[in-house]
Amino acid sequence: MSPRNSVVETRRTRQRILERGLVIASADGLGGLTIGRLATELAMSKAGVLGHFGTKERLQLEVLDAAAELFAREVPEKVRDVAVGLARLRALCEAWVSMLERNVLPGGCFFAAAATEFDGREGPVRDSVAGLSDLWRRDLRLHVQWAVRAGELPEDTDAEQMVFELVGVMLSLNHFLQLTRDPAAPARARRALGRVLGD
Repeated sequence: MSPRNSVVETRRTRQRILERGLVIASADGLGGLTIGRLATELAMSKAGVLGHFGTKERLQLEVLDAAAELFAREVPEKVRDVAVGLARLRALCEAWVSMLERNVLPGGCFFAAAATEFDGREGPVRDSVAGLSDLWRRDLRLHVQWAVRAGELPEDTDAEQMVFELVGVMLSLNHFLQLTRDPAAPARARRALGRVLGD
Protein backbone atom coordinates (compact mmCIF):
# COMPACT_ATOMS: atom_id res chain seq x y z
CA MET A 1 0.00 0.00 0.00
CA SER A 2 1.37 3.42 -0.95
CA PRO A 3 1.81 6.09 1.77
CA ARG A 4 -1.01 8.11 0.20
CA ASN A 5 -3.39 5.14 0.25
CA SER A 6 -2.36 4.39 3.82
CA VAL A 7 -3.29 7.94 4.92
CA VAL A 8 -6.64 7.73 3.13
CA GLU A 9 -7.39 4.35 4.72
CA THR A 10 -6.44 5.69 8.17
CA ARG A 11 -8.84 8.61 7.73
CA ARG A 12 -11.63 6.30 6.58
CA THR A 13 -11.12 4.00 9.57
CA ARG A 14 -11.11 6.94 11.96
CA GLN A 15 -14.33 8.24 10.39
CA ARG A 16 -15.96 4.81 10.72
CA ILE A 17 -15.02 4.73 14.40
CA LEU A 18 -16.46 8.20 15.00
CA GLU A 19 -19.68 7.46 13.11
CA ARG A 20 -20.26 4.26 15.07
CA GLY A 21 -19.24 5.99 18.29
CA LEU A 22 -21.79 8.72 17.65
CA VAL A 23 -24.60 6.16 17.26
CA ILE A 24 -23.55 4.28 20.40
CA ALA A 25 -23.17 7.44 22.50
CA SER A 26 -26.50 8.76 21.25
CA ALA A 27 -28.33 5.73 22.60
CA ASP A 28 -26.18 4.74 25.60
CA GLY A 29 -24.42 7.95 26.59
CA LEU A 30 -20.78 8.90 26.29
CA GLY A 31 -20.12 6.70 29.29
CA GLY A 32 -21.34 3.71 27.27
CA LEU A 33 -18.77 4.46 24.61
CA THR A 34 -15.88 2.09 25.25
CA ILE A 35 -12.86 1.08 23.24
CA GLY A 36 -13.80 -2.59 23.67
CA ARG A 37 -17.34 -2.13 22.42
CA LEU A 38 -16.22 -0.16 19.37
CA ALA A 39 -13.57 -2.77 18.60
CA THR A 40 -16.16 -5.55 18.77
CA GLU A 41 -18.79 -3.75 16.68
CA LEU A 42 -16.27 -2.68 14.02
CA ALA A 43 -14.39 -6.02 13.99
CA MET A 44 -11.17 -4.27 15.02
CA SER A 45 -8.64 -4.87 17.76
CA LYS A 46 -8.77 -2.68 20.89
CA ALA A 47 -5.26 -1.49 20.04
CA GLY A 48 -6.46 -0.57 16.56
CA VAL A 49 -9.24 1.62 17.94
CA LEU A 50 -7.10 3.08 20.72
CA GLY A 51 -4.36 3.95 18.25
CA HIS A 52 -6.62 6.53 16.63
CA PHE A 53 -7.49 8.38 19.84
CA GLY A 54 -5.12 7.43 22.64
CA THR A 55 -7.64 7.63 25.49
CA LYS A 56 -11.35 7.16 26.10
CA GLU A 57 -11.65 10.86 27.00
CA ARG A 58 -10.13 11.91 23.67
CA LEU A 59 -12.55 9.56 21.90
CA GLN A 60 -15.48 11.13 23.79
CA LEU A 61 -14.32 14.64 22.86
CA GLU A 62 -14.02 13.75 19.19
CA VAL A 63 -17.44 12.10 19.19
CA LEU A 64 -18.80 15.35 20.65
CA ASP A 65 -17.20 17.23 17.76
CA ALA A 66 -18.77 14.74 15.33
CA ALA A 67 -22.17 15.36 16.97
CA ALA A 68 -21.67 19.11 16.56
CA GLU A 69 -20.82 18.67 12.88
CA LEU A 70 -23.93 16.53 12.35
CA PHE A 71 -26.09 19.14 14.09
CA ALA A 72 -24.56 21.89 11.94
CA ARG A 73 -25.39 19.95 8.76
CA GLU A 74 -28.93 19.19 9.90
CA VAL A 75 -29.90 22.59 11.28
CA PRO A 76 -27.95 25.82 10.55
CA GLU A 77 -26.48 24.72 7.22
CA LYS A 78 -29.91 23.68 5.91
CA VAL A 79 -31.31 27.19 6.40
CA ARG A 80 -28.29 29.35 5.53
CA ASP A 81 -30.10 30.79 2.51
CA VAL A 82 -33.01 32.07 4.64
CA ALA A 83 -32.92 35.80 5.42
CA VAL A 84 -31.27 36.69 8.72
CA GLY A 85 -33.65 37.62 11.52
CA LEU A 86 -37.05 36.19 12.43
CA ALA A 87 -37.36 34.15 9.22
CA ARG A 88 -34.02 32.45 9.91
CA LEU A 89 -34.91 31.92 13.56
CA ARG A 90 -38.17 30.20 12.58
CA ALA A 91 -36.38 28.11 9.96
CA LEU A 92 -33.71 27.08 12.48
CA CYS A 93 -36.37 25.94 14.92
CA GLU A 94 -38.22 24.00 12.22
CA ALA A 95 -34.99 22.27 11.12
CA TRP A 96 -34.27 21.45 14.76
CA VAL A 97 -37.73 19.90 15.23
CA SER A 98 -37.32 18.00 11.96
CA MET A 99 -33.99 16.55 13.05
CA LEU A 100 -35.54 15.07 16.19
CA GLU A 101 -38.76 14.07 14.41
CA ARG A 102 -36.80 12.11 11.79
CA ASN A 103 -34.80 10.33 14.50
CA VAL A 104 -31.49 11.19 12.86
CA LEU A 105 -29.76 9.67 15.90
CA PRO A 106 -31.36 6.76 17.78
CA GLY A 107 -31.08 8.52 21.14
CA GLY A 108 -32.69 11.76 20.02
CA CYS A 109 -30.98 15.04 20.86
CA PHE A 110 -27.35 14.15 21.47
CA PHE A 111 -26.62 17.29 23.44
CA ALA A 112 -29.67 16.99 25.69
CA ALA A 113 -28.52 13.50 26.65
CA ALA A 114 -24.88 14.56 27.06
CA ALA A 115 -25.86 17.56 29.19
CA THR A 116 -27.90 15.33 31.51
CA GLU A 117 -25.04 12.85 31.72
CA PHE A 118 -22.31 15.39 32.45
CA ASP A 119 -23.99 18.41 34.03
CA GLY A 120 -22.93 17.46 37.56
CA ARG A 121 -19.39 16.44 36.65
CA GLU A 122 -16.11 18.24 36.10
CA GLY A 123 -13.53 17.87 33.36
CA PRO A 124 -12.88 18.40 29.65
CA VAL A 125 -15.92 16.43 28.40
CA ARG A 126 -18.32 18.40 30.58
CA ASP A 127 -16.63 21.64 29.52
CA SER A 128 -16.97 20.69 25.85
CA VAL A 129 -20.68 19.87 26.22
CA ALA A 130 -21.26 23.19 27.98
CA GLY A 131 -19.20 25.12 25.46
CA LEU A 132 -21.01 23.72 22.44
CA SER A 133 -24.38 24.41 24.07
CA ASP A 134 -23.27 27.97 24.83
CA LEU A 135 -22.32 28.52 21.20
CA TRP A 136 -25.74 27.37 19.98
CA ARG A 137 -27.58 29.58 22.47
CA ARG A 138 -25.40 32.50 21.40
CA ASP A 139 -26.38 31.93 17.77
CA LEU A 140 -30.07 31.82 18.66
CA ARG A 141 -29.70 34.99 20.74
CA LEU A 142 -28.05 36.80 17.82
CA HIS A 143 -30.98 35.94 15.55
CA VAL A 144 -33.43 37.22 18.15
CA GLN A 145 -31.46 40.46 18.42
CA TRP A 146 -31.33 40.86 14.63
CA ALA A 147 -35.09 40.32 14.46
CA VAL A 148 -35.58 43.04 17.09
CA ARG A 149 -33.35 45.46 15.18
CA ALA A 150 -35.29 44.73 11.99
CA GLY A 151 -38.57 45.50 13.71
CA GLU A 152 -39.73 41.89 13.36
CA LEU A 153 -39.95 41.43 17.12
CA PRO A 154 -40.95 44.04 19.74
CA GLU A 155 -38.21 46.37 20.94
CA ASP A 156 -38.62 45.18 24.53
CA THR A 157 -38.08 41.51 23.60
CA ASP A 158 -35.89 39.81 26.19
CA ALA A 159 -33.50 37.79 24.01
CA GLU A 160 -32.23 35.67 26.89
CA GLN A 161 -35.78 34.77 27.91
CA MET A 162 -36.74 33.89 24.34
CA VAL A 163 -33.72 31.62 23.94
CA PHE A 164 -34.53 30.01 27.31
CA GLU A 165 -38.05 29.24 26.10
CA LEU A 166 -36.95 27.98 22.67
CA VAL A 167 -34.45 25.59 24.25
CA GLY A 168 -37.08 24.54 26.79
CA VAL A 169 -39.53 23.60 24.03
CA MET A 170 -36.87 21.51 22.30
CA LEU A 171 -35.86 19.74 25.50
CA SER A 172 -39.52 18.96 26.09
CA LEU A 173 -39.88 17.65 22.53
CA ASN A 174 -36.89 15.37 23.01
CA HIS A 175 -38.31 14.12 26.32
CA PHE A 176 -41.72 13.26 24.86
CA LEU A 177 -40.25 11.64 21.75
CA GLN A 178 -37.70 9.55 23.62
CA LEU A 179 -39.45 8.67 26.87
CA THR A 180 -43.16 8.49 25.98
CA ARG A 181 -42.84 7.96 22.21
CA ASP A 182 -45.60 10.56 21.77
CA PRO A 183 -46.27 10.93 18.01
CA ALA A 184 -48.02 14.24 18.66
CA ALA A 185 -44.92 15.77 20.26
CA PRO A 186 -43.51 17.43 17.10
CA ALA A 187 -46.85 19.13 16.39
CA ARG A 188 -47.05 20.30 20.00
CA ALA A 189 -43.50 21.61 19.79
CA ARG A 190 -44.29 23.53 16.61
CA ARG A 191 -47.31 25.15 18.28
CA ALA A 192 -45.24 26.07 21.32
CA LEU A 193 -42.46 27.52 19.15
CA GLY A 194 -45.06 29.49 17.22
CA ARG A 195 -46.30 31.07 20.44
CA VAL A 196 -42.76 31.96 21.54
CA LEU A 197 -41.90 33.47 18.15
CA GLY A 198 -45.22 35.27 17.71
CA ASP A 199 -46.59 33.30 14.75
